[in-house]
Amino acid sequence: MTRQADLQEAIVGDPEPSDPFTDLPLNEWRNVFFGLTEDVKEHLIADMGRSELETFIDRLDPDEVTDVLGYTDEETREALLATLDSERREKINFLLSFDPESAAGVMSLDYVTVDETRDFRDVTERVRRFEERRGQVPTIFVTDDGELQGELPGAALTIADPETETISDYVQETPHVRYDRDDEAVLEVFKQNRERSVAVLDEEEDILGVIHAEDLLRLLEEARGKTLYEFTGVAEEESVLDGPGTKVRQRYKWLILNLGTAFMAAAVVGLFESTIAAVAILAAYMPVVAGMGGNAGTQAMAVTVRGISLGEVSLNTGKRVIFNEVVAGAVNGMITGVLVAVIAIAFSFGEFGLLLGAVIGISMVANLVIAGFFGAITPLLLDRVGFDPATSATIFITTATDVLGFFVFLGLAQAVLL
Repeated sequence: MTRQADLQEAIVGDPEPSDPFTDLPLNEWRNVFFGLTEDVKEHLIADMGRSELETFIDRLDPDEVTDVLGYTDEETREALLATLDSERREKINFLLSFDPESAAGVMSLDYVTVDETRDFRDVTERVRRFEERRGQVPTIFVTDDGELQGELPGAALTIADPETETISDYVQETPHVRYDRDDEAVLEVFKQNRERSVAVLDEEEDILGVIHAEDLLRLLEEARGKTLYEFTGVAEEESVLDGPGTKVRQRYKWLILNLGTAFMAAAVVGLFESTIAAVAILAAYMPVVAGMGGNAGTQAMAVTVRGISLGEVSLNTGKRVIFNEVVAGAVNGMITGVLVAVIAIAFSFGEFGLLLGAVIGISMVANLVIAGFFGAITPLLLDRVGFDPATSATIFITTATDVLGFFVFLGLAQAVLL
């Protein structure tokens, strides 16, 4: 277990959860806190005294203070803001006015703007004053009559010749996003550009703030974690350290839904009870057919959901995706079907072994085609009707591969072997 995990477990398990946290050196509070899960952060802040919170936020940047204040009640928030100097309080109030899950809710105010007509001496002096006041080097945005032109790399201040070169010689195009765009839109800008920072603009295209790569990477990790939870039917707010009661409440609805789909598959198997009784060996191969279909369907779904999240595909443009997944399923079905058929023939003898191998091989091809089709079309349909395709697609895909896969396998066996 990592040190971070040890600390998180200590915080959750302690009757006074703030004790393990405040016992840490002050210079470690920031990194530890922002590495905790959301529910643990809330649990911790609720237990911390006001003086401890004042000490904590005094060492944070305005955007980080905004995050911490999001876990406090209104009375505590106002009391803590009153302890800050007017400049920091003004910045924090400005940040608090935005939706925390928007671009403005992620941005910081660690930037300066300079007109492209300025010379390097003016810019260097502006950056120096900012650094003295804030203790860190700002992002330098270059404007022309207030309009964003790009970013001036800090290195330009040391390598440029102020006598012969101008700011325009070093300006680099910088990505930007509107302040009210959601987290996913911000991540999309970052994925497409891979730049060091993103400018946040208002309706008039004026600069409101800057989002640094480290902020975006934090968002990306949260998004990945959310997707992982959704794929497995676990609530995003559930923590690994939650008690049994919490885990039961978060999961039982998904399990009941899965139970319902399992009974659908069982009903199909029940239709062929006499076939299974007559050819008992079929029961040994049923999990193989179902398992391969489920895995193939999940693979197709994962690729399709990723395409949807990146804006690469929708139901209107999804014909090619569906076709590709169906063809891939057919080819993979042939490959795995031949392998299973050979195994079935090897463990059986005579004409029966050949027929059994043919039934299993054909069933494998059919089920992987089904898996490819439903693995691609289900997320697209869910996305079209407004549901998150990562949340419930697996249930529908597994149901399709189990129900249709068993029907094809056992129906073909009944027709050929009996």
